[in-house]
Amino acid sequence: QVQLVESGGGLVQAGGSLRLSCAASGRTFSTYAMGWFRQAPGKERGFVATISKYGKATYYADSVKGRFTISRDNAKNTVYLQMNSLKPEDTAVYYCAADPSSAQDMSARAKSISSWGQGTQVTVSS
Repeated sequence: QVQLVESGGGLVQAGGSLRLSCAASGRTFSTYAMGWFRQAPGKERGFVATISKYGKATYYADSVKGRFTISRDNAKNTVYLQMNSLKPEDTAVYYCAADPSSAQDMSARAKSISSWGQGTQVTVSS
């Protein structure tokens, strides 16, 4: 498993932007597909975006397409989520995830992902 630490959450007005970062421990970062998931109060944790091991493929939930961008820097063992045009419905705890499977597989099976960060709160006010 890999240890994950998220940062960058906070309070922002609707229409604003935030960038989340997730730093991973270990020397094997490039062997993991990475992703972001979120959980709002009273809801299950759901898929936001995933990225393949070398960043060539990305996948997004329909609700964030065109507004969010996932990227990674394997030299820094870090994955990012740039969030633009934020909406109140984006309010949630955002979790970084890592898994040795593919980014496409990760997007479909949150419950079987091997490593999770502790989460960072994103609150969007209207």
